[in-house]
Amino acid sequence: MLKRAVFAAVLAGTALSGACAPMASYSGFQAIESNPRDVKPGEDSKASVRGRLGSPSSISAFDPNVWIYMNQTKETVAFMRPVVTRRDVTVITFDKETEAVKTVDNLTLADGKVIAFNGRETPTRGRELTVIEQLIGSIGAGGLLPREEEGVPGSRPGDRR
Repeated sequence: MLKRAVFAAVLAGTALSGACAPMASYSGFQAIESNPRDVKPGEDSKASVRGRLGSPSSISAFDPNVWIYMNQTKETVAFMRPVVTRRDVTVITFDKETEAVKTVDNLTLADGKVIAFNGRETPTRGRELTVIEQLIGSIGAGGLLPREEEGVPGSRPGDRR
């Protein structure tokens, strides 16, 4: 009887500990055959980088000669918030004339910066309407019945009955 209780406790502990194992999720560029870190300045070109790595994760909005390959790994344990455990960003800059690789910058999670979010709202121009003004303001703006010049609902424009 004691052996069964110990066996059941060990079995239950093993089953429950599996629920607390971290689950990893991967997002972004996944290097399969070639790694963005292997790109060599002066040796590779835009065509060779695109051929080896494929399309970049992002292209700079200010300079189309700056390509960015990003990936990150998040781990989630049970019901806790996901935690980013790894982030790799490779920034490849190309020469404008020759399209050869000029620089390759490798950034990690340690290079990232936390940005303080500001929850304030930007005011819009004009005045704000109250609820009453919004409700009353639409009265008379348009009728529910069709106007005579528009015809009957369901008819084609210009169709007179």
